[in-house]
Amino acid sequence: MATDRPRYSVSVDNDLFKQIEDFRFEHRFQTRSEATVELIRLGLESLRKEREKQQKAVPEESETDQSK
Repeated sequence: MATDRPRYSVSVDNDLFKQIEDFRFEHRFQTRSEATVELIRLGLESLRKEREKQQKAVPEESETDQSK
């Protein structure tokens, strides 16, 4: 199957491989690659949300300067 998308290989230990395979079958992905891409997407989205949450929790520098 030809694709214009960038490709790369990843090596994982047996435990992580099993977790990816379990995710793949539970979510009915046809290929391991599709499941891995979805896991990466979900992880990056989770990191982005966590970063936004942390930024909102830290008061703006200008707000703290005004209270002095």
